[in-house]
Amino acid sequence: MKLVSYTHNGEESFGAVIGENVVDLRGPSSCGNLAEFVGSNAFANREELIRGIDSTPLNQVTLLPPIPRPEKIVCAVRNYMDHHKEVLAAGMQRELTEYPPIFLRVWRSQSAHGQPIVRPRASESLDWEGELAVIIGKEGRDIAEDDAWDHVAGYSCYNDASVREWQFHAKQIAAGKNFENTGGFGPWLVTADEVVPGQTLKITTRLNDEVVQSGDTSHLIFSVPQLINYASTIFTLVPGDVIVTGTPAGVGWSRKPQRFMKPGDTVEVEIESIGILKNPVTAQG
Repeated sequence: MKLVSYTHNGEESFGAVIGENVVDLRGPSSCGNLAEFVGSNAFANREELIRGIDSTPLNQVTLLPPIPRPEKIVCAVRNYMDHHKEVLAAGMQRELTEYPPIFLRVWRSQSAHGQPIVRPRASESLDWEGELAVIIGKEGRDIAEDDAWDHVAGYSCYNDASVREWQFHAKQIAAGKNFENTGGFGPWLVTADEVVPGQTLKITTRLNDEVVQSGDTSHLIFSVPQLINYASTIFTLVPGDVIVTGTPAGVGWSRKPQRFMKPGDTVEVEIESIGILKNPVTAQG
């Protein structure tokens, strides 16, 4: 099932996408938002909840990021072997680490499907990074790798766009990852029952219809269970938390000459079995 967060007639809600319509689930589930819903008993009964409920055409609602205000957005760094190799080839000395390198994004850095990714005034080096996002549905601390899949509510597409020179201001890269409205997220959450745990998923990023990244999750250095285990050792993962798993090779920074997103561009991230996240690129006003 595809689940979305959205606004309609000035009200924020969430629901299930059925064909070209969305069925509101806020009222029937008695949950305030999608993060609360995926952690509730109602989530297991979602198929029954949508029966007999009026729907609204999808093109009449405004999509929000699937989880509009997650408590945590945990992002993996250089988590694809092909991307690690292109970083080395571009002249950066980065060694593989024993543990997953991660950083945190803030929720205001996200943009929904169809909404602009905003290039900030501070930089012209806004780079794309198509990634698989994993949404947590069950609270846990010190989650064992063997139990990790039980904590996954679903998946989405993510564009972990990077303001490159700000990323390199210090050893910690978070500055270049948290400019407002730079991280595309959506269009929806595809529930975990639609994807086989550990299934290899193809990831394609297109800039103005040109393929700039083409890879798949078989190249992950640290798997989804390893990321969940590591993150949950640091802090309690709660429903609605997002784990962004890293990007394959093909980023603009590593190209010769370098290439970045600019106002007027359109960027798409497509992930097999999940969908297509599409964002226009604009300049900060």
